[in-house]
Amino acid sequence: MIHHRPSTRLGTHEVFNQPPPLDDYDAWATDRPLREQVGRLGPEWVGEWLRTLGGETGRNHWFEQGRLAEGNPPELEAFDAGGRRVDEVRFHPAYHALMALAVGHDLHAVAWRRRGAGDHLAHVAGMYLFTQPEQGVCCPVTMTHAAAPALLAEPAVAEDWVPRLLSTSYDPRSLPAGEKAGVTFGMAMTEKQGGSDVRANTTEAIHSGGDGEYVLTGHKWFCSAPMSDAFLTLAQAGEGLTCFLVPRWRPDASRNPIRLQRLKDKCGNRSNASAEVEYGGAWAQRVGEPGRGVRTIIEMVQQTRLDAATAPVGMMRQALVQAWHFARARRAFGGVLARQPLMEQVLADLALEVEAGLALVLRLAAAFERGREEPAEAALARIGTAVAKYWTNKRAVPAIGEAMECLGGNGYVETSLLPRLYREAPVNGIWEGSGNVLCLDVLRALSREPETGDAVLAELAAARGADPRLDAAIDRIPGLMAEGGENPAVARHLTEAMALALQGSLLVRGAPAAVAEAFCAGRLGPGGLTFGTLPSGLDRAAILERVWPC
Repeated sequence: MIHHRPSTRLGTHEVFNQPPPLDDYDAWATDRPLREQVGRLGPEWVGEWLRTLGGETGRNHWFEQGRLAEGNPPELEAFDAGGRRVDEVRFHPAYHALMALAVGHDLHAVAWRRRGAGDHLAHVAGMYLFTQPEQGVCCPVTMTHAAAPALLAEPAVAEDWVPRLLSTSYDPRSLPAGEKAGVTFGMAMTEKQGGSDVRANTTEAIHSGGDGEYVLTGHKWFCSAPMSDAFLTLAQAGEGLTCFLVPRWRPDASRNPIRLQRLKDKCGNRSNASAEVEYGGAWAQRVGEPGRGVRTIIEMVQQTRLDAATAPVGMMRQALVQAWHFARARRAFGGVLARQPLMEQVLADLALEVEAGLALVLRLAAAFERGREEPAEAALARIGTAVAKYWTNKRAVPAIGEAMECLGGNGYVETSLLPRLYREAPVNGIWEGSGNVLCLDVLRALSREPETGDAVLAELAAARGADPRLDAAIDRIPGLMAEGGENPAVARHLTEAMALALQGSLLVRGAPAAVAEAFCAGRLGPGGLTFGTLPSGLDRAAILERVWPC
């Protein structure tokens, strides 16, 4: 998205009816649903904080930095020129610029620095904004944010690391943490033989004599953000699977033997490094109780899952912005493309998907906050995060593909932003639990923590009577919950039904009537299976007015 001064008069023809590049814009001011929902859910400071961030994330400069970072993937430097092991990852300067923007705006730490009303709402809405120009850097930002609650399970470790995590100075140098202005965190959980089944991990942790000090030996199939200053990881100790913090440098300032075997060549997410690593006797500190590693890490997983539910909504929003900009400026079949009935139908359906997804993830952010004092809100956050991550990711790939189609061939070539968004779209559906894992987690929550089901039903009950189609959808949920307890194969059906009912309940209570009516008609009533098949008679113009200010 570079600004040019192109010539429109070429040797054989004149260029016309091609939309101009999208100029710098304010991603906060132009997003009416975001502003309304944040204003309804959070205190005033959240909107002010997001105003500053949104003023940056719509700038062409950051879209160009995202293009450069994705087009110049990180490279592994395992050895230096003299053959000494260094295990470093080299990034394009654009990647570091984007990381500095995120950390400098406190995106990674605002939830822990504020610790009050609006803290998680600010973080989640901020991730929604930041995902739009570039997605790869959101992985280390998310993991640094999510590491804090896990670290707090071990006060001595937290005392050493949390203040460094809260720094708003991005410091990419590979140095011991005590010599740096700020640190970032990664995660290394999965192994070849287990994948999402981390209880099958074989990495071994041997107590080394110090208080909570261990030596780790083993292999990790995926290590996210391997250039981080420290990693949270799972290994088998004598008491069972335990959580550990593994820093890049030992306490004596020597390199910790975390060997980067190779970087993954991924479909998308190419600006971010993902590695296979070996712990060759790596020094580590225990975090949490021995043998309770999954319980310790679950707080981190909940945080990363909510971010992984939010990222696809941000990407869908940017895909919609690109499609809307193109369609408003393009003429076809005797009129403006955006006003052609069928194109208007598609764009309104995409706008509906973004607004519903945003409502769900922001509501869950509020539940994270309220859950500190209200058990029912904590229960809603517990199960709702799995539901939201499953559903928003299932919707992102077809939604971005549809937006790409709105631009025709222009949307399919790499000079457009859409191919990058499309390649990125599947990854959040895989990270932190793929679809089946999430749906089984929904069943597990309902079985082991029945208060989670009660919380969902209470949330839905608040919307009863607003729309008969929503009422019918709500009525189906208890039966599906009961059936899921007997038949795991129904888990996807249940999770989808819960997601749609929750989105519908939020929109009928908080969105304009035209939006709520269209959602209930198009998602809860009889209709088509693709975008652009909303029932007739809906106020599409009112929905599209919310996409972009006139």
